[in-house]
Amino acid sequence: METTDDGESDEFPPEKRLEAPNHRLIKAGIATIPDMETLQECVAYENAHQNRTQILRRLKWKAEE
Repeated sequence: METTDDGESDEFPPEKRLEAPNHRLIKAGIATIPDMETLQECVAYENAHQNRTQILRRLKWKAEE
């Protein structure tokens, strides 16, 4: 795996994954999280911004996969 500066080359940062205009896109964004580091970034982003219980629950389920 290539090393990058804090995932700046990531096509879908937490903002794009979690701030989609509808729940289906958010669900797809979570389903396509490639690694634990990105998952942790998404959890941190959600906690800092909207703190939506349902989104945090989906992120937890993704971590348990």
